[in-house]
Amino acid sequence: MPRKKPFSNKQKKKQLQIKRERKRGDGSGPSSRNASVERGAERQSDTSDSEAPDIRQMNQQPFGREGRHDPNRFRLHFEKESKEEVEKRKKLAREKILQPVSDKDLEINIGDIYPSDKGLGIPRRPSWNYEMTREQLLRKEEKSYREYLDALHSRNPPGSLSHFEHNLETWRQLWRVLEMSDVVLLIVDIRHPVLQLPPTMYQYITEELRKQVVLVLNKADLCPPPLVIAWKHYLASQFPHLLTVCFTSHPGQPYSTGEHKMLQKKRMRKKAGWGQAGGPIDIMKACQEITAGKVDLASWEKKIHRDAVAERPDGDPAGEAAESVLMEHQSDAAMEMSSPSEELYKDGVLTLGCIGFPNVGKSSVINSLVGRKVVSVSRTPGHTKYFQTYYLTPTVKLCDCPGLVFPSRVDKQLQILAGIYPVSQLQEPYSSVGYLCERTSFLSVLKLKHPSLQDCPKAQGDQDTVEPGWTAWDVCEAWAERRGYKTAKAARNDVYRAANSLLRLAIDGRLCLCLRPPGYSCLKGHWENHPDLPEIIALQGRTEGEGSGEKDEEEEEDGESSTEPEEERDRDADDDEDRDGDDEDEGFGESRQKDGVTPGSLTVNMFDVLRENECE
Repeated sequence: MPRKKPFSNKQKKKQLQIKRERKRGDGSGPSSRNASVERGAERQSDTSDSEAPDIRQMNQQPFGREGRHDPNRFRLHFEKESKEEVEKRKKLAREKILQPVSDKDLEINIGDIYPSDKGLGIPRRPSWNYEMTREQLLRKEEKSYREYLDALHSRNPPGSLSHFEHNLETWRQLWRVLEMSDVVLLIVDIRHPVLQLPPTMYQYITEELRKQVVLVLNKADLCPPPLVIAWKHYLASQFPHLLTVCFTSHPGQPYSTGEHKMLQKKRMRKKAGWGQAGGPIDIMKACQEITAGKVDLASWEKKIHRDAVAERPDGDPAGEAAESVLMEHQSDAAMEMSSPSEELYKDGVLTLGCIGFPNVGKSSVINSLVGRKVVSVSRTPGHTKYFQTYYLTPTVKLCDCPGLVFPSRVDKQLQILAGIYPVSQLQEPYSSVGYLCERTSFLSVLKLKHPSLQDCPKAQGDQDTVEPGWTAWDVCEAWAERRGYKTAKAARNDVYRAANSLLRLAIDGRLCLCLRPPGYSCLKGHWENHPDLPEIIALQGRTEGEGSGEKDEEEEEDGESSTEPEEERDRDADDDEDRDGDDEDEGFGESRQKDGVTPGSLTVNMFDVLRENECE
């Protein structure tokens, strides 16, 4: 395959000129779609190409050819943190001794995340009519959104709100998807579902739009089965009319005990492919209950069963399952100048809208429903950029929406561990590492040695030596030492990279932090003996005997603890943003031999170089 030629000086100058034109906001840039809207004296719009002084934009994408769409329209826009706040947290990470939290502290109430008296609603699309021009509609939407932000900040003091989306373009995508959908699939992460289920959005969909919501508890393989059942019952008590479905794209994955005595293996798709996911049939049954025979879903049910069995050993669909998927790209004009449809199931077609926070696995759910990969997946928040529609069958189609973060009062450290904020953009990751370590058995999992004892081996007869207390900084330094992370110039321990590595382990589910619903500790015995337990275990692709940890420990001792080269996953912070790979689900592990030998005898084994398996 011929190598790509580097950019010439002429091309580089052209790219630089485009950037300068976009920053000026004078409307001369190729993609400045809002350049003429309310420039000048008024505060700059959040949808503009230039960055407002109090807003930080994430995930910069390279510019395309002139005349094409702007790839950065749906970049994450989060409020900037002050330098004083960042330095304060960094100092605290160096000084505060970590103390394990009680089981009660792992319980979280949705009322604490979204208090009803703080005005944490969602921005509404203002009314409009066909006599308005496109520019007038955009201007009205921007004005309404600024008023929403002003009202929100007036009721919440500075620093009290967590990170939430300030990009109006992304909110516009949500409006369009909700308006087009007949049934909304709200996808959340089972490890912390209340973080990603805003009550105001549920009320808006069910009461104002009068549409049904199906809550998809994704990544069910990362939680113990009793906890999955407890979350289902808690959410049913909070939202009585909400249909709840458990889902996993990785059934049959290795499972560690709740005490986290080992580092879990990498979640990797088996060779069976996307058609083996657990939960598509449950989503279909929920939609059958909602539609009540108004839409013929028999073809969808046949497709699910066909995808589950009609795959080759190498994971490629065979026969009828290899049929192409009809995909539509919605134009701006079509979405902007469209009103909410009053007619459900128009032309006998069920439209499913997929919404949710970043990094909850929306792309994986869509790929599993389609039966093959049609959307690239990534652990980087904001990876999905464009509104698209996929036809599962002639009577069922999916609408995908970019991940959207709603305003809440959750701890920012927990937001980061939930994958809502890009790890590679963190100025201070150490406090999040401390938050994680206080809620997991990190010492038994990572097998770290305190930095103060690195150069002072304990005497053989000295059994009474008390290990010094751990700070978040100590954990990062010890992990850098174990992994061999060194700075380029002075060869010191690279604590920043080590902190990013630990946070990615948590986001990927290898160092798993699962929050619990209120009262879980008191009723733990009830959930562990619940009659629905076999159903959840079967969904996870395990048998009732699995989950004790004995089988996992035997597998860990074999030496192959990761199914994907870790050096491809734990890169430096800057490298993570540049990659557009399939970090969440697609691994490189399929190219490895069963014996653990990589193809090619001259290939360097980076697991040995980085001492990857010592922590397993």
